[in-house]
Amino acid sequence: MQTVNIRQLKTNPSMALTAARKDDMVVVMNRDHPQALLVDLEQLGVPDLPAVRVALAVSLFRGGAVSAGFAARVAGKPLAEMLTLLSSQGIPLTGEVAADDVRDEMRRARNWLVKPAA
Repeated sequence: MQTVNIRQLKTNPSMALTAARKDDMVVVMNRDHPQALLVDLEQLGVPDLPAVRVALAVSLFRGGAVSAGFAARVAGKPLAEMLTLLSSQGIPLTGEVAADDVRDEMRRARNWLVKPAA
């Protein structure tokens, strides 16, 4: 187990992520007091990591911490599929954030469709 202080985490977050990937976890210290644990999801050894990612994404969206687009990226799902999943669980999709996510996804789809074949 390694420790990192908040300044180190801000300066070089990839170092902390690498340490979490190699070790079991990294303890984030705030003024010499443990504040948080950084754990690489792969290291948890859960049998169905994709389901854990979806549950995490749903929870973060439900709590208002992330947009639907960000939740879709966390879950590793296309936005349309994530919106359907959230809606099927009775989670409201109202608000500007959801509309902005849909517009962004549509823009990316249009760009992909008009991209010349290589």
